[in-house]
Amino acid sequence: MKREDRKAAVDAYRKRKVAGGIYAVRCAETGECWVGRAPDLSKIRNRLWFTLGQGVSLNPALQAAWNRHGEQAFTLEIVEELEDEEVAFIRERALKERLDHWIAVLTAKPI
Repeated sequence: MKREDRKAAVDAYRKRKVAGGIYAVRCAETGECWVGRAPDLSKIRNRLWFTLGQGVSLNPALQAAWNRHGEQAFTLEIVEELEDEEVAFIRERALKERLDHWIAVLTAKPI
């Protein structure tokens, strides 16, 4: 790859719109559901699957279910994307409010 092409690709990556929002992790074996929030939904599945696969999740119940049933029993779905908000504290407050909403709607546990 040429230097100019690489520079353009890096610049485009930095300028991309990042969608934050709410996601749900479901276990097909038990029907359990966990809901979490993320400022960048495009990266959340890889991060969660990596920590669960390494056995270092900060959520003991989710980690125990993963250990018991294995990766193949789990799915991740995006339940809500938030519109782009420039100010970080407004976005964080909106994520928290929507997380609480989806935990209640899905009768889920927080991640």
